[in-house]
Amino acid sequence: MSAGFSAVDHRHMARALRLAERGAWTTKPNPMVGCVIAHGEQVVGEGWHVRAGEPHAEVHALAQAGERARGATAYVTLEPCGLHGRTPPCADALIAAGIVRVVVAADDHSQRAGQGLQKLTAAGVAVETGLMQAQARQLNRGFFSRIERARPWLRLKLAMSLDGRTALESGESFWISSDASRADVQRWRARSGAILTGLSTVLTDDPRLTVRLEGDDMDADFVPPLRVVLDTRGRLPSTARLLTDGAAPTLLVHADDVVPAYDDGVNAFPARRLGAGLDLAAVMAQLAQREINEVQVEAGATLSGALLAAGLVDEVLLYVAPILLGERGRPLFGGVTPAAMSDRFGFRLLDCRHIGPDLRLILQPA
Repeated sequence: MSAGFSAVDHRHMARALRLAERGAWTTKPNPMVGCVIAHGEQVVGEGWHVRAGEPHAEVHALAQAGERARGATAYVTLEPCGLHGRTPPCADALIAAGIVRVVVAADDHSQRAGQGLQKLTAAGVAVETGLMQAQARQLNRGFFSRIERARPWLRLKLAMSLDGRTALESGESFWISSDASRADVQRWRARSGAILTGLSTVLTDDPRLTVRLEGDDMDADFVPPLRVVLDTRGRLPSTARLLTDGAAPTLLVHADDVVPAYDDGVNAFPARRLGAGLDLAAVMAQLAQREINEVQVEAGATLSGALLAAGLVDEVLLYVAPILLGERGRPLFGGVTPAAMSDRFGFRLLDCRHIGPDLRLILQPA
C-alpha cells in the first residue's frame, strides 16, 4: 500500500483505472482517463473519457454525482486539465462542484502539466498525487511515450511455430496461429493508433490491416487505426486493398530522394533514407507529430529485425502455435546475428496465457 493512502483510496483508484480502460478503443489520440467520486467508501459518481473532443472523465462523474459531489473526494487516473482546449477545464468543474479532495494517479507531462493541480490547490482543494502511478502510466504507455519521448509506443505483433518460424520457405503463412489468436489480434489493433507494415508484406499478402471484431466485440465502437506502409521506392500499386477499400485511412512513407508514382489524393510523406531502407526513428517521430500514441507492427522478418536493431521495439506480442515448420521456414527476425552470447537480444516476459490452442507471450526488450 502506498504511504499516506488508505485501503479505500486504493480501491477507488483501482476502479477508476478499470473505468479508464473502457476508452482504450475510442479515446485516441487522447489518453484514457477514469474518475470516481466518493464520500469515504460510498461512491456517488463514476465516469471515463470516451472520445476526443467529448467531455472528460471528471465531467461524466460529476454529472452522475450531482449535488452529492459537494464535500467528496475525486479519484482521477490522470491529473485534471487546467486550460480550455476542445473542452472546458476539468479543474474548474471540480472546484465548482465543491470537491474538497482530489487524488491523482499520474501527472500529465504534456504542455498542460500542472495547470489543473495549481488551480485546485489555489482554490483550497487538497491534492494528493502518485496513487497507483505505475499502473496509470502503463495503461497510457503510448500517450506518455509520445509526450515524453516524441515517438509512439511500438508493439511488434508476431506469430511463430514451436521451432521459431513465421512461414514456410515459399512464404506461405496462412494460418500459423488459431482463429482465437487472430481474433485477439483484432482487439490489439483496435487500441492502436496506427498499424505499420512494409511493402513486401503488402505485395505478398495484399492485406487490409483493418479492425474486424467478432463475437461479443462485434458491435463495439472503435476509432480505425491509420494504416502505414513503408514504401521506400514509392512503388505501391494503386490496386492494393490498402488504397481501394476505404475502411481506414492509409499513409505511405517513401524515401526523400524518390518521386513516387502514386495517384493524386494518396496520403504520403518522405523520410530520410538510411542504408537500404528508411530512417525508422524519423518515421516514428513523424507519426508522433501526427498524434499517434501506439503503433502495432505487422510485418515480415526484415522490417521486424530492423526495428529491433534500431532500438525502437517497446513490446512484443508473440503468438506461439503448437506446430513445426521445419528448418527451411522463415525466421522471426532478419538481420539479427549476434557474434557472441554477450551480444544477444534479451527480453522480459510480462505475460503468458493460452489463447485457444496457442500461447500468447507479451515481452519487453531487456
